[in-house]
Amino acid sequence: MATDRLNSILNHLSPSKSGLSAITQKNDDDVVITLAIRTPLAKGFRGGLKDTQLDFLVYSLLKKVIEKSNIDPQMVEDICLGNVNDGKSAYLVRAASLAAGFPNTAAASSVNRFCSSGLKATQDIANAITLGHIECGIAIGAEMMSAGGDRLANPFHEEILKSQDAADCMQPMGQTSENVGKDFDISRESQDRFAAESYQRAERAQKAGWFDDEIVPITTTVKDPKTGEEKTVTLTKDEGPRWGTSYESLSKVRPAFPDYGDRSTGGNSSQVTDGAAALLLMKRSTALRMNQPILAKYVGATVTGLAPRIMGIGPSLAIPKLLGKYGLTLQDIDIIELNEAFASMAVYCINELGIDASKMNVRGGAIALGHPLGATGTRQVVTGLSECRRQRKKVLLTSMCIGTGQGMAGLFVNEVL
Repeated sequence: MATDRLNSILNHLSPSKSGLSAITQKNDDDVVITLAIRTPLAKGFRGGLKDTQLDFLVYSLLKKVIEKSNIDPQMVEDICLGNVNDGKSAYLVRAASLAAGFPNTAAASSVNRFCSSGLKATQDIANAITLGHIECGIAIGAEMMSAGGDRLANPFHEEILKSQDAADCMQPMGQTSENVGKDFDISRESQDRFAAESYQRAERAQKAGWFDDEIVPITTTVKDPKTGEEKTVTLTKDEGPRWGTSYESLSKVRPAFPDYGDRSTGGNSSQVTDGAAALLLMKRSTALRMNQPILAKYVGATVTGLAPRIMGIGPSLAIPKLLGKYGLTLQDIDIIELNEAFASMAVYCINELGIDASKMNVRGGAIALGHPLGATGTRQVVTGLSECRRQRKKVLLTSMCIGTGQGMAGLFVNEVL
């Protein structure tokens, strides 16, 4: 039995290149997802979560995890929060988890790999389960962008700045988008047309109720900016989609970063957004023993690096790297969730990888829905698995670019067909 377990771990960490048949097999030691939920995504600085603190958002979502899963909180051994902007997030997730009803025996931590933080949290919990360190854990991604950004207050040390790549880590994200547009000739028109499609897909999904099984309502307070009066609100739907958005309307939007170029705009870039998403993960054998519904299998994730000045094209490197580890091609993938930090990077990745656009961001992406940095990595899994269920498709690929020049990708198999 010990030999079988060792072989299972080794196969997970160093998968053979045997393609779909390997990743769709079911074994007791598989890491599975039994719950995948998220909050509504709210407009930063003026939406329904603008006055909500990160700890309360995490607390509220963790309470929903217990409520929706009916899991005994005593079974959860670790909780990992992906977050970018709050340096105190490790304190906040620990306190929030205790207040939400998890015992003090359930550990907690936070991770930050910029826009992939939620997927990094998922990978960390999954790896701990695979290695036998824990049997059950929760990965969360959460971001309150209304609280402010993560820009460096001061430049790097002068010795570090002697490296051009290091110095380029300080480039604003809008500048890196314009770099991608210019370096790879991604026209303003192609970016606006892509953005219009994102908005139209999100509108179609919202009207059809496709988001309903993803979103859990969040009750919070919001303050009137003029009177200071507070009122209680319950958020139930995403605030980002702008119904009726067209290429023609987007083509009239002024460039957002005129100091660096004229192709990226507020209309074809991701929205500033508040929100959170959570995944409940455990061993398959644990899920079966606890009568937890198995939604999907976590297959694996990987990360890569590239020149910081063109950080947006990170998925074009991370995706082939991940697929190569499992002997897969894009033709094996049913649904793709790729962050739309900017239309420039999304259009580049589609063109460079030959992605079938009909499989990618079927419900729209960050341009229409928003990009709460730490939450995106988990939000894309929640949305992608829901779309897999709707279409009765199996294989989900998620990927995102990462500030400072990185890319990450994750692979999942839907088991609700």
